[in-house]
Amino acid sequence: MTNLLIKLFIKNKDDVQNQEVRGKYAMLSSITGIVVNILLSVFKLIIGVIANSMSIISDALNNVTDAGSSVVTMIGFKMSQKKVDSDHPWGHGRMEYVTGFFVDILIILVGFELLQSSIEKILHPELPSISNITLVLLAVAILAKLWLFVFYRKIAKKIDSAAIKGTAYDSISDSISTLAVFISALIARFAGITIDGYVSLLVSVFILVTGCKAIKEIIDLLLGQKPDPEFVKEIEEFASKYETIQGIHDIMVHDYGPGRKIVSFHAEIPANSNILKAHDIIDQMEQDIFEKFHCITTIHMDPIVVDDEEINEMKQYTEAIVKEINEKFSIHDFRMTDGGERINLIFDLVIPTDEKIDVAKVVSEIRQEIHKKNEKYYAVIKAEHSYV
Repeated sequence: MTNLLIKLFIKNKDDVQNQEVRGKYAMLSSITGIVVNILLSVFKLIIGVIANSMSIISDALNNVTDAGSSVVTMIGFKMSQKKVDSDHPWGHGRMEYVTGFFVDILIILVGFELLQSSIEKILHPELPSISNITLVLLAVAILAKLWLFVFYRKIAKKIDSAAIKGTAYDSISDSISTLAVFISALIARFAGITIDGYVSLLVSVFILVTGCKAIKEIIDLLLGQKPDPEFVKEIEEFASKYETIQGIHDIMVHDYGPGRKIVSFHAEIPANSNILKAHDIIDQMEQDIFEKFHCITTIHMDPIVVDDEEINEMKQYTEAIVKEINEKFSIHDFRMTDGGERINLIFDLVIPTDEKIDVAKVVSEIRQEIHKKNEKYYAVIKAEHSYV
């Protein structure tokens, strides 16, 4: 069914880097979600009222919020496709995240409202009137939500959309909550026992947890979260294939919305390289990264000495000292300047962001170890955190 919908409504379906095609995928997912969730909410609301079941009514309202989420997501995608202007040179891609934030707030508010109603139902229980038709409709609702999960997940993976991915996992949690309602209805129908209020409470908790998790993910995206390690690894491996490139460091990835990544890093080249040739290689690398990864890249050239025996020996010695202190530490931009009376060993020390250490103490320890090697050696260390 998913492949059929894509084939019917999206031309150039494989050109997912095209923002227009990406927008069509988003529109298809939103409209499909709106139609399915409205139908489910209407059916559940009707049978919930007839059966006097708070858990079914709660589940129906949950589907209403899902339909509303799809509407806001569709609006967000439309706004994110707006072209760049003088005030927003990187476009409006983050509007997809902003609208997602408001949807999550709505979900949490609905969850709180259902929580209050559920407590009332627990305090004043009534046996719901469940028919076989009610059970059949609830089973169909579970299958429909499972299909929506598969549908959303496929499109989210296709166009790399955090918003649609979140909607996919919301659908699977909805399936679980509807399953709980179904079990409650079975017990009421065949055992004459009501757990309706408790199941309604469970559904409201599902909604609240889903909303809170979704808000955290959106806030992380808006604040600027750590890039995908796999993406960083691919960039590093891609850069290593170029002639004269000795290594890269200080990688930064800025996310201005899906399909709008800005990447920058330092590329180490031999200090005796032909500067014009090295510049051409860097230019070509920037173009190639854009074509392969569809992100704008700025590369800074760092000349390093690679054919000096003393420098190479001291670089290895310094790396060994650093790794002995902490295996996660690393160094880059290593160079030596001889002033006659003293020789400065200048380098950057990279410390993982989540390491809880006394930086000044670590720097002092490294300096002492280097000075022991030769009294003329003095370490000039710049401690920094990685952005990836």
